[in-house]
Amino acid sequence: MKPRTTHALSWLLAAEIAGVVAFAAAYRSLDHYIYWLGGQAVTDGIGLYSERHSGLWFTNTPFMALLFAPMAELPLTVARMAWQLASVAAFAWACVSALRLAGRRPTGKAVTAAVASGLLLEPVWHSLFLGQVNLFLLALVLADVQRVSEGRRAGIGIGIAAAIKITPAVFIVLLLVAGRFKAAMTAAGAFVLCTATAHLVNPDASRLYWLDTFYDTSRVGVPYISNQSPHGAAARILGGVDQIGSWYQAVPFVIGALGLVTAALWARRGDWLAAAAVTGVTGLLVSPVSWSHHWVWALPALLVLVRTGNRALALGGFLLFLLAPPWWTPRDGGPDEYGFHGVLTAVANSYLLAGLAFLPFMAALLRTRSSPPALTITPASVTAGS
Repeated sequence: MKPRTTHALSWLLAAEIAGVVAFAAAYRSLDHYIYWLGGQAVTDGIGLYSERHSGLWFTNTPFMALLFAPMAELPLTVARMAWQLASVAAFAWACVSALRLAGRRPTGKAVTAAVASGLLLEPVWHSLFLGQVNLFLLALVLADVQRVSEGRRAGIGIGIAAAIKITPAVFIVLLLVAGRFKAAMTAAGAFVLCTATAHLVNPDASRLYWLDTFYDTSRVGVPYISNQSPHGAAARILGGVDQIGSWYQAVPFVIGALGLVTAALWARRGDWLAAAAVTGVTGLLVSPVSWSHHWVWALPALLVLVRTGNRALALGGFLLFLLAPPWWTPRDGGPDEYGFHGVLTAVANSYLLAGLAFLPFMAALLRTRSSPPALTITPASVTAGS
């Protein structure tokens, strides 16, 4: 990497971090505020889920609320600034793990390039804008996958991530189908332990969550444009959640099976970066709600594309998540947001379409790749999202 490029990326990263600090000091990020209020309500019986907090429902797990209980003791601004800086640090940790999985030594230059470029992606900065937990989940999972790839004890990070926000549990299934049974059992045990701890602290809220709230998607606006899952797209195209027939129940099972088989085959070849990217995207496609800020799994997916020599596709993916086309389409609940409108509908669901294209692409790539090549980061590949 040329010194001038390295210098520019360093300044870009410094500016991004300064922007995060200034933003955290001045703006009350909505989702972080709900987490903070949830932490205050963690011992409040069923109030955690039966009452709105600042006009919105707390929809995360009881364990997530328990984790926020100590932070809820801090003044909101202090808690928010600490959370946002920790989120950036978690993203940097995720980049280090991803680079190692790609066979690249995480030098200062490489990490700076990955973090500075990654913070430009809409799922990443949107997570920071909302004060979301996604960057922590990404870091926990990728660090654990890296340990698996090195033959070390693993599973705790994945289990904790699943206890915080159920969707990372798809990685427990990956460990099972990839033959890493000990790591899978460790992850499942960590999930159970975290969930049981939350139950001991607030049994009423835990029962309400696992018996009712967990299955209730009406608490979130499924058709909203930010939901880039097949379920969200079906709700928009068909005119609402109630218009989706029972046929849809087969969709997540088919996608999940195909995605996890593909991921397991990559894992059994020793390519855990590809396995992690495919599994992360599969989790987004089987979940009924995958907000645009959940698509932080674009990071390992882009690295996979760069490493396999598909730099044009990587650049296209980087531009997709940089420009975030769904947000440029109608999202006010009017007639243009619902129904099928050709190219407009494709643009409105472009994250989803990219994910649906990525899985068969990775499956087809299995026929031409026998072992993972090393990743070389150049200025061109940095531009492509590495």
